[in-house]
Amino acid sequence: MITVERNILLPVPLDDAVSYLEEFERTEEWDPGTVRCARVDEGAVRPGSTWHNTSRFRGRTTELVYRLDVREPARLVFVGENGTVVATDEMVFAARGAQATALTYRASFRFKGLARLAAPFLRNAFERLGDDVVERMPAAVAGRPR
Repeated sequence: MITVERNILLPVPLDDAVSYLEEFERTEEWDPGTVRCARVDEGAVRPGSTWHNTSRFRGRTTELVYRLDVREPARLVFVGENGTVVATDEMVFAARGAQATALTYRASFRFKGLARLAAPFLRNAFERLGDDVVERMPAAVAGRPR
């Protein structure tokens, strides 16, 4: 398994940060690997809500179905899966004054089958992707996507 963790300061209050990031289709705005992400179900976002995500990684396109597993006031956990990988995005929030939020963002990838053999060779690419998320997310959450 590969886990990438980043601490990101978001220039919005905690409730605004959670509200923005719980709408997982917005990954298109802050995750450079996401090509398209669309909500599958309808209604209020809640545990069990699902999204169809198309991502590009190292020149290959992959499709995952993500679901919101945990929705707490200061924590979100999304789990995406296909035949090759289980991807878990965990976001833990903490208020930093009235106008900022500290986010601990943890992305974990558990590969299945033969794909497990490639995992050790992919760590650096996932680390670079984590760095790119740090660069893009604050502006996206503040309503200024690049």
